[in-house]
Amino acid sequence: MKHRQSNGGLIAIAVIGLIVMFGAPHVLQLFTIINLTTAIGLALLALSLGLVWGYGGILCFGQTAFFGIGAYAYAIAAQNFGDTASAIVIAIAAGAILAAVLGYFMFFGRISDVYLGVITLTVTLIIFNLLRRTSGPEYKIGKALLGGFNGTSVPPLQIPWDAKMMLFPQQVFYVSMGTLLLCYFGCVWLTRSHFGRVCSAIRENETRAELLGYDARLYKLGLFSVGGGIAAVGGVLVANGIGRVTPDLFNLTYAAQAIIWVIVGGRGTLLGPILGAFGVFWLTSWLGTQSYFNSNMVLGLVLILFVLLLPRGVVPAVADIASRLGRRKGGRRHRMRNRRRGRQTMQPAE
Repeated sequence: MKHRQSNGGLIAIAVIGLIVMFGAPHVLQLFTIINLTTAIGLALLALSLGLVWGYGGILCFGQTAFFGIGAYAYAIAAQNFGDTASAIVIAIAAGAILAAVLGYFMFFGRISDVYLGVITLTVTLIIFNLLRRTSGPEYKIGKALLGGFNGTSVPPLQIPWDAKMMLFPQQVFYVSMGTLLLCYFGCVWLTRSHFGRVCSAIRENETRAELLGYDARLYKLGLFSVGGGIAAVGGVLVANGIGRVTPDLFNLTYAAQAIIWVIVGGRGTLLGPILGAFGVFWLTSWLGTQSYFNSNMVLGLVLILFVLLLPRGVVPAVADIASRLGRRKGGRRHRMRNRRRGRQTMQPAE
């Protein structure tokens, strides 16, 4: 019964996602559509962290490293090859390969969770500082100037079979929303597969999983690499939404916000981090329109409140409330049926 309910929820998510995908460009303004494209890229970053942290138990403070590398790899490849389709493939490969290389040394080196978070954050800050020092004309890869703290320009997405046809912002939104749905349902399939169940078992008790014959290092490495590829896809979408990539994609702001998105939405879920990213993005955008509150202070207060009041996140809390209401309704129906049966048995026979 639980499996059927989860399938029903997935169908509802797919329907709502398709409605938003095809309906939003006809209702919202162009500026809002462009902002939504950026928010979808950030939601993919949150989804990647929710996957590796929630289902693999890998607390990665530097998930933005793969996010930023994907954006830079896309921009550099698109400027050199003139084809954004191949640039997207290169960007995904760059994020996954970086995650695989970094994960190999961490997991096969038996680095503990705390040090793993410190190492990933350190790598992110190293890339951030290195890219900020590439402002000279000699710092270029092929035709693409890195640009230092000013960053480099991003060629807009093109139709794969016609490199001369660029996509308009509404079309980029269709691509972004479709990519988010594909990545989400791909992660759902992955977590329900044998590989995903083993990763969850390793998260719960790594020693017990290894005693059963599973190499926890390989499973963690595989999941970490998938998360790096998804984060890179988010970097590509954010790069197209902003129109330029800068070293700020690696800064502490995105690194901290990614953790906040997962905590607010609900660790151990895939929908929660996505909703958390959209919610915090909307809150940050709204705070940017006024001058009464400090946005960083408000985000810190939101994190503290959610940790204290909803430690499991919004989606698990809503699911618990819904299950309780369902049990109450089921209990009432069961009692009513018993009362009706009791009345029928007490009636005298004619």
